[in-house]
Amino acid sequence: MQIKKIPNVDAIRGGEKHSGELHLTEHHIIFVFPNVLPDGVPPPPNAPKTREVYIAYPIIGNCIFRPCPSVTGRPSAIRLRCRDFMFINFNFPDELQAKDAFEYIRNRTCRLGSIEKLYAFSYQPLKLERPFNGWTLYDPRAEFRRQGISTKSVDRGWRISSINKDYTFSPTYPALLVVPSKISDNVIKYAGAYRSRQRIPVLTYLHSLNNCSITRSSQPMVGFRGNRSIQDEKLVSACFSASATVEFNGIDASVPDTAEPSPASSQADLRDSIDPESDTERLEDELIAGNDNTYDSKTGKRLVYGAQQSNLIVDARPTINAVVMQAMGKGSENMEYYKFAKKAYLNIENIHVMRESLNTVIEALKDGDISRLPPNRELLAKSGWLKHITGILDGSALIARQVGIRHSHVLIHCSDGWDRTSQLSALSQLMLDPYYRTIEGFMVLVEKDWLSFGHMFQQRSGLLNHEKWFVVEKDAMAGSAIQPGDSDGRAGEAFENALASAKRFFNKNRNNDSNAESDGDGVSSPPDDPSQAKKPAAGTPEASEATRPNEISPVFHQFLDATYQLLRQHPNRFEFNERFLRRLLYHLYAGQYGTFLWNSEKARKDAHASERTRSVWDYFLSRKQEFINRDYDATIDDRQSGRERLLFPKLSEVRWWYQLFGRTDAEMNEYLDLAAARDERLGNFAMGVTTGSMPGSFASPPRTSDNRSPRPAPSPQPPSLPFSKSVLTGVESAREALTPEQRAAGDESHPASLKHSSSADTPGSFATNLAKLRDGVTGLDIGRGLFGGPSASNGGSGNTNTGGDGKRKEQELADMSTATSSEKGSLEMT
Repeated sequence: MQIKKIPNVDAIRGGEKHSGELHLTEHHIIFVFPNVLPDGVPPPPNAPKTREVYIAYPIIGNCIFRPCPSVTGRPSAIRLRCRDFMFINFNFPDELQAKDAFEYIRNRTCRLGSIEKLYAFSYQPLKLERPFNGWTLYDPRAEFRRQGISTKSVDRGWRISSINKDYTFSPTYPALLVVPSKISDNVIKYAGAYRSRQRIPVLTYLHSLNNCSITRSSQPMVGFRGNRSIQDEKLVSACFSASATVEFNGIDASVPDTAEPSPASSQADLRDSIDPESDTERLEDELIAGNDNTYDSKTGKRLVYGAQQSNLIVDARPTINAVVMQAMGKGSENMEYYKFAKKAYLNIENIHVMRESLNTVIEALKDGDISRLPPNRELLAKSGWLKHITGILDGSALIARQVGIRHSHVLIHCSDGWDRTSQLSALSQLMLDPYYRTIEGFMVLVEKDWLSFGHMFQQRSGLLNHEKWFVVEKDAMAGSAIQPGDSDGRAGEAFENALASAKRFFNKNRNNDSNAESDGDGVSSPPDDPSQAKKPAAGTPEASEATRPNEISPVFHQFLDATYQLLRQHPNRFEFNERFLRRLLYHLYAGQYGTFLWNSEKARKDAHASERTRSVWDYFLSRKQEFINRDYDATIDDRQSGRERLLFPKLSEVRWWYQLFGRTDAEMNEYLDLAAARDERLGNFAMGVTTGSMPGSFASPPRTSDNRSPRPAPSPQPPSLPFSKSVLTGVESAREALTPEQRAAGDESHPASLKHSSSADTPGSFATNLAKLRDGVTGLDIGRGLFGGPSASNGGSGNTNTGGDGKRKEQELADMSTATSSEKGSLEMT
C-alpha cells in the first residue's frame, strides 16, 4: 500500500496542539504523533511510543484549504469537519505540501465516481472478525417465527407472501412480505398501484401477548381527484382485524370483564403500574380516543382499559405537507373509506428541515478544533434538534401505547415510507419488545426496519461526498466564518409557498418523478451548484450513486439519537452501551463495511454485497465485550416496577448526546438541567398551591427510591422543548377532525382548520380544500388538465372544448366531495 508521508505537521484538536507526521493512504488520513504522558504520570508497561488518529475519507463532511505563501511565515492549513463530529485542523509549514495534501484528499473523497471504490470493497478483516458472518444474522422467516408467524404454527391472522420474491412487485421492499391471511396475492397486486412505489401496508411487528400489529406503508395515491382503491381499503381493514379471530390469550377482548387481566397475559393493567402520564401524553390519548365509548352499550359496565380497540393510521408528516402532496397525485387517506380506524397526523418535519437543523448544530460546534470554549448555546437552541428528537420519541411512544396498552393496531406511513416511517416503526418496537434492547435484537431491528424494508442510505449519507464541500479560501478570507454543509433555503410552511413548490415540481418535469429519492413532502430545496465539476451521465450507475446535497439528511442519525435518549433514561434496560451507538453512527459514514452502502435488499443482492464486502455486525460481534452495558438487567416482570416489558421516554428529559459531539455533559446540557430544575421548583410550588385550594385536583406521586427513573410529573420544559407542543397535530375519522387546540379549549364543534388538520379527509371539507388548491394552481398546466379544462398539450385551442367531456369531468370532480350512499353501501370491509 502506497503511503504519502508529510513530516512536521501540527494538528489542533480540542484546543490542543500536537506535532507529528501526516500519512495519506488510499482510504484514510492517519496522523502519527508522539505518545507524551502528562507530567508525573508513570508510563504503563509496553506503552506505545506513538499514537495514531484515523480519519476515513467518506466521513469528511467539510474540508477548507487555506493556502499561505511560505514567505509570510504563517502556515497553510487544512481544516476538517467530520460527520462523526471530529473537528481537526492541520497546519503545514510548506504551501506546496499543503496543496498536494488537499488535492490528494479531495481526489479520494469526492472524485471516486462509484461506491465500489470505497474501502469496503478492499477491506480485509482482522483475525478476530473472520469467524463471524453478519450477513446471515437476520433471517426474516426466523424473526417472524419469533413473533409467532410461520407456516407450521397456528394461524394468527397473517401469512407469508412470495408476491415480491423477485422484487418485481415493489423493488424497494423485501422479498418476503407478511400480509393478512384472508387477503390474496391478487388483491395485493391491485392494491399496489394505489400506494407510492407499490409499498403496500405489510406487517413489521406482531405483539406476542395481544396479537396487535404494527404495519407500514407509503402514502396513498389520492391526488386531486380523491382517488380510492377498494383493494387497499380491504387490505388495511384486514390488517386491523387480524386479531379478531384469534383467541386473545384466553380473554375475549370484545366482551367486557370486571376482572383485571393478569400481567403475564396482558399489558392492560400497566396503565396504573407504569409512571404517571404527562399532560402531553394524556392529551394525545384523549384526542385519539375521541368519542370512543368506555361503557358497554348493552350491560352498562365499564370496559377494561385496552379491551376496546382504537385502530390508528399514523401519517408522520405535518398536515399541510400531506395536503400539498395531493397536488402531486399523492396525499393521505380519505377516512370516509377507512371507517374502521382513525388517522393521526404527526408534526415530524421533512428531510430538508432536519438537515438544516443539524447544520445549525454544527455551526454551534464548528470551532471545536481550535478552541475549548463551550458551544454556542443560542445556535443550539435555534437548531431545534432536541425538539425534533422529542417529536420523534413522542410519536413513537404514541404508537407503542396504542399497541401495548390500548390493544390496537397501527399503520405507519410518511411519504415514501422509508424515512420517518422507519424511525417511528423501529423506535416503537424498541419500546414494546425487550428483545430489541439486546445487542443481537437491535441488530435484527436495524436489519428489518431499515435495511430490509429499505432506506435511501446512499442519498441520505452521501458517501461519495461532494465537490462543494471542498473549499479553497484565499489568505484574504482567513478568519471568515466557515459554513459547514450547505443551506437549502427550505420553503416555509405557508400554504402559498407549498403551492409554489408544487408548481416548480410540475414545471420541472410533469411526467417524471424528479424528486425520486426525496422525502421532502413536495417542499424542495435549491438545486445543486451548477458551477461544480462535470456530473455523471444520466442513467449510469455513477449518476444514481452520486451525492446530491439536497437529499442528504440525518434520518438514521436521529434514530440512534432517540435510542440514546431511551438508554440514558433507562440505563439498566439495554444490553448495549452508549459507545455501541456512537460507533454505529461512525460506520454509517466510514465506508469500511458494506451494510450501509445500498438502499434496499434488492440492491444489495444485485451487487453481491455479502460476497464482496463484510457486514458491519462483524465488527460489533467480534468486540462484543466492549459494547456490553454493565448495568443491564435482563429480567422482565410486569409485576415489578422498573422491569416491565414496556418502556417509554421521558420527554422532558431529552438532552444532548454530548459524547457524540465530543463535548462534556456540562458544556452541552448544564443550561438545560439548570432551567429544568428551576422550572420544576416553580411547578412544584404552583402544584402545591393548586392542590391546596382545589379539592380533587391531580397531584403527582413522590419519586420512588428504586433504581428506576420514573416519568416526572408535568412541569415546564427546558429551552427549545415547548411544553404545550405535542407532536400530534390532529386526529381524523370519518365523522370528525380534532386538533389539540380544539380539545384543550373544549370546543369540538368547529371544523379543524387546514393549517392543523389537513381536513381533506372529513365530510364536506375535501371540496373546500380542493377549491383552495384549485385557486392556488390557477394558470398552471396541471390545473387546467385536472379540473376538466384543456391540458397543456392542447395549446390554446383547448379553450373551445366546452362540450360534454368538459362538463362531465367537472361533474365528476364535484361528486368527489362526498361519497354517495350507494357507493358507501357497496363497500365491504372484510
